[in-house]
Amino acid sequence: MTTDLRELREAEWDGWFDKVDLAFGGVPEPPEGRALWRERTEIERSFGARSDGDWVGTAGAFSFGLTVPGGGRVAAAGVTMVTVQPTHRRRGVLRSMMRHQLADVRARGESLAVLTASEPAIYGRFGYGPATQELRLGIDTLRLAPPDLPGIDGVHLRLVDAAEALPACERVYEQLVPTRPGMLARQPGWERMGVYDPESEREGAGKLQCVVAEVDGVVRGYARYAVAPEWDHSGPCGAVRVRQIDALEPVVYAALWRYLFGMDLTSWVSARGRPVDDPLLHLVADMRRCGIEARESLFVRPVEVGEALAARTYLTPVDVVLEVADPFCPWNEGRWRLSGDAKGASCARTTDAPDLALSVRELGSAYLGGFTLTSLAAAGRVQELRPGALQAASVAFGSDAVPWLPHGF
Repeated sequence: MTTDLRELREAEWDGWFDKVDLAFGGVPEPPEGRALWRERTEIERSFGARSDGDWVGTAGAFSFGLTVPGGGRVAAAGVTMVTVQPTHRRRGVLRSMMRHQLADVRARGESLAVLTASEPAIYGRFGYGPATQELRLGIDTLRLAPPDLPGIDGVHLRLVDAAEALPACERVYEQLVPTRPGMLARQPGWERMGVYDPESEREGAGKLQCVVAEVDGVVRGYARYAVAPEWDHSGPCGAVRVRQIDALEPVVYAALWRYLFGMDLTSWVSARGRPVDDPLLHLVADMRRCGIEARESLFVRPVEVGEALAARTYLTPVDVVLEVADPFCPWNEGRWRLSGDAKGASCARTTDAPDLALSVRELGSAYLGGFTLTSLAAAGRVQELRPGALQAASVAFGSDAVPWLPHGF
């Protein structure tokens, strides 16, 4: 039985996406969601493996701009819809698709590939390293006072239709993109994914609601949420499920959370996908009542090591020779001299003696400043070859703002 890779054609999308649905459990995407994914799909970046005239593997990519330390933006391929049908597992289908896709990313001039992983153990062997983390919060609002800051009463809150508020909310999001590594500059239309609200995915909650926060008549923040009502023998104990919350100033952020804490008939607020340095943790008196759980989020894969390392800035001056292992993309293998500081950087091949040895996966994990080279070295993933090189490089690779992926793809 032969398997061949082929690019997707426009007329084939429905059958191709059916295979994506099947691989992720066989529950069909509702028509509205299916239409949204069809609009987002970049046909020219989508392909798959075929056997006997049928799709047995799928893969695609979205074109994003990824914010990197220093506030710059790097063209990145957002790898998505990667599947292999159960009849064709362990036959090299995924490996061949990954190899094809990374070659295509390189040909397009993108120095990074990024993804979120339903099964993280799969992607390390292809050079993807976990680069950001996210928090899940379960906040006991009966035992925590709501956030409060001077000037909070001057923030005007207004309930609006989530779809009608999209332009104003997107302007807030766009202003935040350069402020934190890991945030995505996205193609027009992506904002509609934030208000997609199929009843089948509400898990007992009501419809999506949106509150905007205004200062002097201008929207400076917003929150999208749904209320899941519940009662026990003592009365109402429902939950507010926060979908997104963004704000341009601390007082606006505090005002939005105060609103969510004070929702009638509820005693909990839950939120997923929050940054690990979320300011909310410093707006409450007791972090323990926030039910904090952390997990990895964005995986980063340098496709062109030299270009990727030169595209970001560094907290402190750095001059280090890296011995990089990358058997899956051999054009990256070898020694690279990285020189840079807070103003800019260069990275080029060298024959000088190496200071650190690591694989491209560890470079991906450290790239946005979310994981340190010292922590990776403590796990045996980075080797120091020149005394002192590890600590200096680890500090330089850091970031003032903890990296965060604002939404999946």
